[in-house]
Amino acid sequence: MLLRKEGYPQDDELVLCTISNIQFHSVFATLDEYGRSGMIHISEVSPGRIRNIREFVTEGKKVVCKVLRVDKTKGHIDLSLRRVNESQRRAKLDEIKKEQLAENIIEYVAKKLTMPIPAVYNAVKANIMPKYGTIYPAFEEVARDENTLEKLGIEKKLASELTLLIKARIKPPEVEIKGQLKIVSYAPDGIETIHQAFKEGLEGLPAIRAQYSGAGTYSLTVKAPDYKEAEQTMNKCAERVLEFAKKHQATADFTRIE
Repeated sequence: MLLRKEGYPQDDELVLCTISNIQFHSVFATLDEYGRSGMIHISEVSPGRIRNIREFVTEGKKVVCKVLRVDKTKGHIDLSLRRVNESQRRAKLDEIKKEQLAENIIEYVAKKLTMPIPAVYNAVKANIMPKYGTIYPAFEEVARDENTLEKLGIEKKLASELTLLIKARIKPPEVEIKGQLKIVSYAPDGIETIHQAFKEGLEGLPAIRAQYSGAGTYSLTVKAPDYKEAEQTMNKCAERVLEFAKKHQATADFTRIE
């Protein structure tokens, strides 16, 4: 792993560690992202009484720990293994996996351009990490067309090659929500009113997929980068349809499907 963070971790920060040495009452581990050593007291390895510490950890094993205390004057870092729940562990490992993908992209481009991998990595790191902390979040923005590497200060040719591979290897995350809109009109041109209502509702909202279910009912699906944006899009569509229905003496109802 190429990632090296400067300085010391913060209290309560989750860090990926490699177990390096096991003693009777403590475990020593290397913080992979910082290149520093930390200690896990036996009481912080697992809840309850521990008879044999080696039943819980082995040399060379990768573990996610929480930073308890940092003493910069002495260079001591106290860690806890037992205070990391499964959800936190998975989230940290996912973060590391994504960062490794970013590093693989950099390595591939460096080889393609016949440039030293450390030099390319450091050039990217110098421009991205002060703002983002790690490299992957910036690459994800590039994949979503929300930023460019040139704007972040990376040289044009390198930025171009990286961007091509980023768009091929990184798929922006998506969330999906669903809803149902029903509109009823007894006017002579009721069918036209229903169709026009949904046309108004969907206009300019390409993220929504609508499927007619019959009897004036449409099933709606919205895909977006996050739930906030998805909800905003869904609500905008619903509000438009409800408002159109009210103006044209039709009855409309919107239901979110969980």
